[in-house]
Amino acid sequence: MGIFQNGLEYERRKITDFAPPKVTLAEIHAAVPKHLFQKSTRKALVYVARDVFFAALFYYAATYIDPACRALDTRYEGHHRAFVLLRWTLWSVYWFWQGVAFAGWWCLGHEAGHGTMSPHSWVNHLLGFTLHTAILVPYYSWRSTHHAHHKATGSMERDENWVPRTRTDYQLPPEGTAHVLDYHDIFEETPIYTLVRIVFQQILGWHAYLTYNALGNKMLYPEGFQTNHFIPSSPLFKSHERRDVIISDIGLLAMIGILYYYGTQVGLVNFIKFYFIPYLLANHWIVMLTFLHHSDPTIPHYRGKEWSFLRGAVATVDRPLLGWIGRFFLHNVSHDHVAHHFFSIIPFYNQPEVTERIKEVLKDDYNYDSTNTFYALYRSFSECCFIEDEGEIVFYKNKDGVAQRHLANNAIGSDSGYSSSENEGSDKKKD
Repeated sequence: MGIFQNGLEYERRKITDFAPPKVTLAEIHAAVPKHLFQKSTRKALVYVARDVFFAALFYYAATYIDPACRALDTRYEGHHRAFVLLRWTLWSVYWFWQGVAFAGWWCLGHEAGHGTMSPHSWVNHLLGFTLHTAILVPYYSWRSTHHAHHKATGSMERDENWVPRTRTDYQLPPEGTAHVLDYHDIFEETPIYTLVRIVFQQILGWHAYLTYNALGNKMLYPEGFQTNHFIPSSPLFKSHERRDVIISDIGLLAMIGILYYYGTQVGLVNFIKFYFIPYLLANHWIVMLTFLHHSDPTIPHYRGKEWSFLRGAVATVDRPLLGWIGRFFLHNVSHDHVAHHFFSIIPFYNQPEVTERIKEVLKDDYNYDSTNTFYALYRSFSECCFIEDEGEIVFYKNKDGVAQRHLANNAIGSDSGYSSSENEGSDKKKD
């Protein structure tokens, strides 16, 4: 399969009319052995120590880049351009690996937020708060909205992020009267402009979500800067969560102070090279993996009674993001995301086995995509433009106003397989 080709699984979904899964949550739970739910503080600390070690190792190695290149440039005169190229190549290598390492910290903090790092709440919160604060993530604030996302994944009315915008949001003509040019006026872009928008989303999308709830749920919260993850009175939070929001803010202020002091010691240029660029690249990986989990032309979104916890959990995609690097540094977050949505209280190191177990139950309803992840990013960015205002089960439409997948005749009104009481109970088990 080529880099710029769709995976066979994606192509198979495109040509298969969609009907919601018929399995029940009881069948899913019965397939997963109880021992996979066990949490180990010792194992969690080993993973944290490993990730911190590699970040420190990458940093230490990077301190030799400039001195070594200068020494080589002095020793071998007449090859200045070659050593300049070598220098920036080595810095690029450092930025990649340190960005991945920082994203790994985010993944471990995410796991701690779900209570999977330890059977002890205080250990989970200590690890999650420390790791997230180190990369300027408001741990308790984001944990709150992320839990809400897990309660309502794929629901147009209740999901927290990556909620599709509708025909009305873009002020498009009604479907029956719209022409292709109407869509192109809004969505048709030059390749360069599309690339710029992708880069903007990947580098600043995380900040946009935290700061003004970009691509959050317009039905739940007002748009604008009053809906953010830093103000205790933000509508994102319940009254009993406001103390935790303040704690997150205090942690961020302390980290900003540490970074300011660090910057004064090493200088602005070194601060940018050693910390800021890897930090931005970590945000890129965070946005990329979360966007691709829930934004795909072949994956449905639900309205009203057609939504259930089970259907929302299935409506996400496993992807081999970064291959073994994603397994090692990103802790299975993309490889086993479907399993994570079913069992967010199972530790990440057990999720590969969970995936294998639930695949046997879900069969063709399990969503995996072997498409090169960067091509999948471009594909979702260009194909997932909007959804219709009406319809209980809907798919994204592209810049031509065309959906890549269609409903089967018996799709609407079939048994959701999960009662509303179970929907609420699924999150009560969380730490």
